[in-house]
Formats: sequence, C-alpha cells, structure tokens
Amino acid sequence: MQQNDTMLQSMTGYGKASADFTDKTITVEIRSLNSKGMDASLRMPSVYREKEIEIRNELAKLFERGKVDVSVNVEYRSEQSSVQINTTLAEAYFKQLSTLAKKLNQSESGLMEIVMRMPDVTKSVSSALDENDYKNFMQVFKAAAEQMTTFRKTEGKSLEVEFSKRNLLLLNYLEQIEKTDPLRIENIKKRIHKNLEEFIAIEKIDKNRFEQELIYYLEKIDVTEEKTRLRTHIKHYTDTMKEPGAGRKLNFIAQEMGREVNTIGSKANDAAIQQIVVLMKDEVEKIKEQTLNVL
Repeated sequence: MQQNDTMLQSMTGYGKASADFTDKTITVEIRSLNSKGMDASLRMPSVYREKEIEIRNELAKLFERGKVDVSVNVEYRSEQSSVQINTTLAEAYFKQLSTLAKKLNQSESGLMEIVMRMPDVTKSVSSALDENDYKNFMQVFKAAAEQMTTFRKTEGKSLEVEFSKRNLLLLNYLEQIEKTDPLRIENIKKRIHKNLEEFIAIEKIDKNRFEQELIYYLEKIDVTEEKTRLRTHIKHYTDTMKEPGAGRKLNFIAQEMGREVNTIGSKANDAAIQQIVVLMKDEVEKIKEQTLNVL
C-alpha cells in the first residue's frame, strides 16, 4: 500500500471497520504509536489464532514500523457454544452425590454446582475456521488498515507543515548569525589588541607574531564550516521528507543539525550569537521529538 507512496506518514494512527455477515458481525480496531520497529499486539477470538502469523506478516507489510495494537470482536446472531457438557457423566455424578447426601443426612442444595466442577463434565469445543470465514475477516481487517493509513497520512501532513515551519525558523536564525558574525570577529580582534596593550607597551609588540597568533585564535572560533553544514542539513531534511519511509533517515539528519548548532554555540564566544543559538536548540529539539513519530 504505502511502499509506492512518497507522502510523509506518522506512526500514530487509528482505524476501525465493521461488517455484517450471515451469522455474525466482525469488528476490527487498529491503533498505532511510534516505535523503533514493528511491535504488534493482537487481541482476537481463538478461532483466528491459527492465522496469527499471516496476520502479523500482513501488519508488517502494511505498516512497516510502529507499536500496533489490533483488537478483533465477533458478535454472533445465533447462539454459539464453545463448551460441551457430558450429560451422561454429569447425571452419574449427580445421582451418586445425591445418594451420598441422603445417606449422610446432608442437604442436596448446590449439588449441580459441584457436579459441573467434577472432572470431564465439561470440555472446550473449538470452532474450525474455514476459508470463507477468514476471507470475511480479512475484508474487515484491510478496511480498518486502510482507515489507519489514511489517518497516518493526515497526521503526516501536519508533521510536514510543522517541520517546514521549524526549518524556516532555523534558516532565519542562521541568517541572523551570519549577519552578526563579522562584527563578532572585529570585536574579538579589538578586545585582544586592547588587552595586550594593557600589559605590553605598543612599541614592544611583535606585530608579525601578534598577527600569527590572532589568525590561529580566530581559526579556532571560526564557525563558517558549521554554518555551511547546518544549511546543508536543513535542505537535506526538507528534501528527505518527500521520500517514503523516511523516519529513520530524518532522525539521523536531525541529530546532525543538533551537533552543528551545539558546535556553533561552543565556538562563538559571543553573547548575541549565544542567545540565537539557544533559540535554535529549542527548534532542533522540537524537530527531533516530532521526527521520532515519522514512519
């Protein structure tokens, strides 16, 4: 279903379908939350247990990842008994217990309760699942799965809008840093020169050595590469949103975005840029948190 669909999908979803058949009504509910892999939980009547592996395989094929909870309910219109009573054995138990009660001068009330608990009086009878029953079940199951996929796509659209907004904010903050950065470098140069003059007479300063040391220091606090890589990661993230099943890849890219922002903050040595970096970190954390929910 979704393998050929390039729309961003959420791992959160819900689908429900119900259908009436000759002797019963089948209802299937499917819920899903985010998970690193496929984690399926099935609650259904025992008659369908023989098909559990097939159902799990179908879930993995349809949804790929997520904590998926499937609940199946069957309502029969005619009386269905899953227990068979051995009436001959029950009668024999009752007669013997009744005779014993009279002999011991005891009350016979509650004897049937005792009889029904005696060995082999009751036994479970499992209904066989024929191909038509399973076909009917799969019809309802796939209808519920289709609803959940639609739900996931709708949530995916919301996530795409959210990510686009966050990435645009990051780009705006990055532009602010790029505008501020030249002034930061100039201020650092002036501060170092002023501090040096306070301890050493200006005529004693080796200008060539000073320039070399200054260049070395400025290279250590230069964030040009980090800014370039961050811009590249943001574009990569936006492009990857168009790919099918991009959740894991988006998560890796978001981690890289966070590393670049952290490095800019640690190297900047500037109050104005540090304030912008704090805002950027907040946006990246929101992106990382929401990316965990992407299929």
